[in-house]
Amino acid sequence: MTKLIQPPSFLAAALLAWYPRHRRDLPWRHTRDPYAIWLSEVILQQTRVAQGLPYYETFLAAYPTVQDLAAAPETEVLRYWQGLGYYSRARNMHLTAQQVVREYNGLFPGTYAGLLQLRGVGPYTAAAIASFAYDEAVAVLDGNVYRVLARIFGLHADIAAPSSRKEFQALADQHIPATAPADFNQAIMEFGAIQCTPAKPDCLFCPLQSQCWAFQHGQVALLPVKSKAKASRIRYFHYFVLRHGEHTYLRERREKDIWQGLYDFAMTETTVPELPAAELLRHLEALGAQLDLRQVAEPTPAYRHILSHQKLEARFHPLALAQPLPATTLRDLGLRAYSADEIEALPKPKLIANYCSQHL
Repeated sequence: MTKLIQPPSFLAAALLAWYPRHRRDLPWRHTRDPYAIWLSEVILQQTRVAQGLPYYETFLAAYPTVQDLAAAPETEVLRYWQGLGYYSRARNMHLTAQQVVREYNGLFPGTYAGLLQLRGVGPYTAAAIASFAYDEAVAVLDGNVYRVLARIFGLHADIAAPSSRKEFQALADQHIPATAPADFNQAIMEFGAIQCTPAKPDCLFCPLQSQCWAFQHGQVALLPVKSKAKASRIRYFHYFVLRHGEHTYLRERREKDIWQGLYDFAMTETTVPELPAAELLRHLEALGAQLDLRQVAEPTPAYRHILSHQKLEARFHPLALAQPLPATTLRDLGLRAYSADEIEALPKPKLIANYCSQHL
């Protein structure tokens, strides 16, 4: 008995017709390699395409295979990631590559269920790899897809609430065509990225205008519903840029805080923007730092850096030393003297990298 092929839903039909005419030419859309697809998805988490594209190309050039990435030192991987932020993505990516090599003989699992067994691979990433590399009909669900579905079908569930995921996932899975899952997933994400945008969507030339609940009810600007995130807290960092001769002291951040595994200077955190001179001297005495008073420099103006839930305001205090720091200080704080070339090769937060490029 011949199995009947279900015709595509109105949503799939419209998106599959729209996509070939409007899609951006992006390199990860020209491959079925699950490693390259996975790499692009990790990079594009929390990162815009324009910013992530050069990183994707650089990573693939440095690590053409999952085996190459697995064998690389973590410090080197973090250095390639420098500037992308959310550095836990890079560390998890590195560990996942090692898991694929160690447990799967260097081959990514070939199903959605199997991909979910990989470290750091959640439902969205697993669905992307499964559909793009293996043509499995499982729908992706990212911010763009939430927005398109909420507007088209008039869904008012809070997309920031974990409980909403099941409703949206079921709806997306209902409309994904078994004959073109990869194109549908790419199309609905692209549609949300360039047509059904968060602000000022192009409703006038939208192929789904007549079926869009939000457009018909004048609620495009109100959907999707998303509860506000907590207000960002402000943190004040004071960095001691300790230099002796041609070398500067840095340390690897090991505490469970932002930028774990990256390098910065000795520092103190305060509850107010300024660090009084007496407080600065007290910290330097504790470090055993003997200043070269012939080379005195003013602290820099504030460098501001915004993270997902934090706002940082950092001031750098350039301090020339008459003598190297004591060995006990180096041991206790994990500091080490580096040349300018060595500092360039270290993985650093963007805040530190910006300072170094201007002053070291």
